[in-house]
Amino acid sequence: MFISSAFAQAAPAAGGDLQSSLMGMLPLVLMFVVLYFVMIRPQMKKAKEHKAMVEALAKGDEVVSAGGMLGKVSKLGEVYIGLEVASGVEVQIQRSAVVQVLPKGSIK
Repeated sequence: MFISSAFAQAAPAAGGDLQSSLMGMLPLVLMFVVLYFVMIRPQMKKAKEHKAMVEALAKGDEVVSAGGMLGKVSKLGEVYIGLEVASGVEVQIQRSAVVQVLPKGSIK
C-alpha cells in the first residue's frame, strides 16, 4: 500500500557500454597529455640543465647564489662550495644553491 511497485530498467547493449566508457575517459586522458607537455616536461628539462651546470662548476667561476649573493668559486666539495664574496671573505653554500654561472669578469 505504501510501497510502490519497482520496475527493472532494461540493461543497455553490451557494445555501446564499452564505447561510452572510452569516450568518457577521453577528456581525462587528453588533460594528462596536455599537463605533461605544458608543465612536467619543461620542468624536468630545466632540472636536468641545472644539474649539469652545478656538476660543471670549476674553481674561479663567477656565480650567483639563490639568495642573490655574487661571488667567485674558491673551493669545491661534494655538497658545498666556498664562495669568495669579497677579498678575504669566504662563505660556504650548497652546490644546489647556485642559480647562474656568470661570464668571466662580471664581478669587479
